[in-house]
Amino acid sequence: MVKPDLKVRIGRLKLKNPVMAASGTFGFGEEFKDFVNINKLGAIITKSITLKPREGNPPPRIVETASGILNSIGLQNDGIENFLKEKVPLLRKAKTVIVVSIAGESFNEYKELTRRLDKIDMVDAIEINISCPNVKGGLEFAVEPNSTFDVVTLVRRNTGKVLITKLSPNVKDMGEIAKAAEEAGTDSVSLVNTFTGIAVDIQTKTSKLGNVVGGLSGPAIKPIALRMVWEVTRQVKIPVIGMGGVMDYKDALEFIIAGASAVQVGTASFVNPKATIEIIDGIERYMSKNKIKDMKGLIGCLRV
Repeated sequence: MVKPDLKVRIGRLKLKNPVMAASGTFGFGEEFKDFVNINKLGAIITKSITLKPREGNPPPRIVETASGILNSIGLQNDGIENFLKEKVPLLRKAKTVIVVSIAGESFNEYKELTRRLDKIDMVDAIEINISCPNVKGGLEFAVEPNSTFDVVTLVRRNTGKVLITKLSPNVKDMGEIAKAAEEAGTDSVSLVNTFTGIAVDIQTKTSKLGNVVGGLSGPAIKPIALRMVWEVTRQVKIPVIGMGGVMDYKDALEFIIAGASAVQVGTASFVNPKATIEIIDGIERYMSKNKIKDMKGLIGCLRV
């Protein structure tokens, strides 16, 4: 059989395969260059960038849980100026799709970030992070349709680049919010971000996280994330990118069969730095073994 075609499209983006390194778990690609061939990835999504530098939340910031981790990083980053000066030259070397994640506490911040990034040719797409669960004061834009619509509309007006909107699972009706983002002009939605949680030290009777509240990721959330992805793909026409507990190629295939056009790999990269590449290879082997010639034969083929 001819080698299967793993290429997928996210709006105008053409990905060589459906595996994307998730924001906040892969740095800016440079951190993983000694472990994987980053040029083989479908895309790299950078750590979220804010307008001004952020120190993030007080430590401890990461706690291991049963089948997952709670993180409370708090969007620590050096701001847009440092990103443009220090990170863009590094990212230019990567021969894969580059998606820059942006986060803000106000509409003006999203607007300014978008305008700055729109001028950078190596930025192929922007992921709008409106769903970080562990920031005091919070990124509350993803919790209801109107605010989601407003921030996506604002970003859409200020760039011609492909837009991906990252959604929160900590809502009543994710489908409604996904539709609001679609109506506002996003090219895709990615889901799910982490679930809000806490961990308690029974000896000290204190929180195990400095910020008390964190975001739960890893295998523990996969069944719920998978259900949400399946539901949203039935409610919007734009591509859905699935994430939440993608640890190996079998997990990735579950999301794709449920309707996701691509997957993001996050927590797995902490456990196994080579996870992204192994997932790509596993998908290819599966397709060859089952005589599936391209991704169209897999995406959304769940029998119900």
